Amino acid sequence: MVYFCYLDESGNPDIPGNTSHYVLSGLSIPINKWRYCDKAISTIKAKYLLKDSEIHTAWVLRKYIEQSKIVGFEEMDYSQRASEVQKLRSAELIRLQKSKKSKTYHQTKKNYKQTKSYIHLTYGERVQFIKEIADLIGGWSFARIFAECINKLYFDPRWLSTNTIDEQALEQVVSRFEKYLQIVSQSRHDRETYGLLIHDNNDTVCKKNTILMKKFHTQGTLWTRIKKIIETPLFVNSELTGLVQIADLCSYSLRRYFENNEDDLIYRIKSRFDKKNGRYVGIRHFTDNTCKCFLCNQ
Repeated sequence: MVYFCYLDESGNPDIPGNTSHYVLSGLSIPINKWRYCDKAISTIKAKYLLKDSEIHTAWVLRKYIEQSKIVGFEEMDYSQRASEVQKLRSAELIRLQKSKKSKTYHQTKKNYKQTKSYIHLTYGERVQFIKEIADLIGGWSFARIFAECINKLYFDPRWLSTNTIDEQALEQVVSRFEKYLQIVSQSRHDRETYGLLIHDNNDTVCKKNTILMKKFHTQGTLWTRIKKIIETPLFVNSELTGLVQIADLCSYSLRRYFENNEDDLIYRIKSRFDKKNGRYVGIRHFTDNTCKCFLCNQ
């Protein structure tokens, strides 16, 4: 049996960056469940007229100020909503161009592009959409979630690690996925159990993670030899690959829990965190010893 592990991150690995945490998550499913999962995701997306749209959770869950300015917005149909929002956004871009605020104009234009697919949905509908996707993940008994959640305030490479934050995260997730595959192989007496990593095609990490994975194959990680994960990561366009988008939701949910104590999404997917003997072993919160989260106090 072959297992896919879809990887995506949330937060900035730079120190200090603009987030306190960096999270790398991996969602693993057996290859024979891929079509089933992809179809289930597409069904929910179609319900909200998002069939061909990428699920980028952070952008979906933002509040769009234009919607609050439109009288009777919630009573409009989807096409009317999108049209009215687009009118206000176009007017705002023209205003910013005339004001010669170049930096603000380009950032606003970027924000509008990232959220264009979702403007026909109210904030409440967008929240419900993400909750339905999270509930879907939580019901996949065959899936496992692995993650490294790093509190950057307590990461000091001078004495904690020779790796950067994102390198440590990859090494940890790879190690846990490898251990999971070894356990599955032993329990099923199946020597032909293997795994493949599938990562969002990010130009800044593609070459770096490929080189790092080659190193893991020859030298192992700090925790294990790599026997079951094959090849280097396969990099794909997340816009076209639904299950990478699901890994994004997992990473986002974890980061928001640790940074803002938002636990609704976490508890919807919590049953899929890899466990052994009743303890969560697939996910770690790298932080100080005073943390009271459910991972640090299990």
